[in-house]
Amino acid sequence: MGTDHGTELKTLRPEEFDGWWDHLVRAFGGGPASAEERELDRSLTEFGRSLAVWDADTLVGTSGAFSFRMTVPGGAVLPTAGVTMVSVAATHRRRGVLTSMMRRLLDEARAKGEPLAALFASEPAIYGRFGYGTATFQLTAEIDTGRVTLALPPGTDEVRVRYAPPADVLKECEAVYAALVPRRPGMLARRPGWEQAGLLDPESGREGASALQCVVAERDGEVTGYARFRTKMGWGPGGHDGTVTLEDLAGLDPATEAALWRFLFGIDLMTKLTLRGRPVDEPWQHLVSDIRRCGPRLRDAGYLRLVDVGAALSARTYQTPVDTVFEVEDAFCPWNAGRWRLTGDARGASCERTSGAADLALSVRELGAAYLGGVTLLSLAAAGRVRELRPGALTEASVAFGSPVAPWLPHGF
Repeated sequence: MGTDHGTELKTLRPEEFDGWWDHLVRAFGGGPASAEERELDRSLTEFGRSLAVWDADTLVGTSGAFSFRMTVPGGAVLPTAGVTMVSVAATHRRRGVLTSMMRRLLDEARAKGEPLAALFASEPAIYGRFGYGTATFQLTAEIDTGRVTLALPPGTDEVRVRYAPPADVLKECEAVYAALVPRRPGMLARRPGWEQAGLLDPESGREGASALQCVVAERDGEVTGYARFRTKMGWGPGGHDGTVTLEDLAGLDPATEAALWRFLFGIDLMTKLTLRGRPVDEPWQHLVSDIRRCGPRLRDAGYLRLVDVGAALSARTYQTPVDTVFEVEDAFCPWNAGRWRLTGDARGASCERTSGAADLALSVRELGAAYLGGVTLLSLAAAGRVRELRPGALTEASVAFGSPVAPWLPHGF
């Protein structure tokens, strides 16, 4: 398949992987990348869904997709194209390379029956024109554990926390993760092989910290949670000044989570706990004595696109009854454009084509942003990105689209 400027788009062949991966590393700044990272990426790459753009015999573009399944409001788990590995050579910008790859990836997702496509954006300004909206956010914090204390819920003392080599308890940790997937929109059901990503531990990526460590939480002999983390020793004028960096934490109940946080707050010689990429409504924020000394910061995370508007809106449930006709604009995937009538409630929904009068007008980008319940249609309307055509329709739909739990895309890809 050719592009508008003489380049050729092809499916990646396994023997081309090393050059393809090297091109990607260079496009993202050329920083150090370990052999462990390369081999993990090779093992996870779906070659039939990975693309390379060539200018004669020169590789100038990369991209691909993973065959994920994502939880949506109501607990259903939908096939989702995880768009990834996107790069364009600096020599070939603004020549249609990215557009040609986005076109192929979305056409293939539609052919595979995937109603959704998701990605993490290296630059937020890029993907809106392809219909992606910011659907999930994440929390980062640096907690002064020398001055912040925890108010623990009942049952915390009944949970035992013990060290374990990360690989030795991988099966138990994955069982905890799998049990949590239906509970929160945006979470990804783990495909075989992806569990190894949580164990990736190249020395080049530690930034002077320890090797990956792990503790598991147990009650009555059953694993109910885990935390993976690193420690980095430091010394200041007042003595020890070490940092704990949390890589992953999951618990099946409040007491388990609290026991894991208590452990992380209490590691000897450590005075700071750094969190990255956590859910914005994570309950530790209500356990700490001083949220200001935790320095919470919010940033964008997962970007979502509705590949099939009707199938996507029919697959989730809604907090309150909704009966709304959307006038959808979608220039990049015109099969979505036009009017759709959504009817649904907490038990299920239907979304079908209609010729009826529209109640709300918006683009597919806004539907993607609001789809998981973390961004309200009301806030998008306040920014001028949703137009109310029937009085009352905006509030009705905005409340219905909400989620009682903040969406979270738990790991990069």
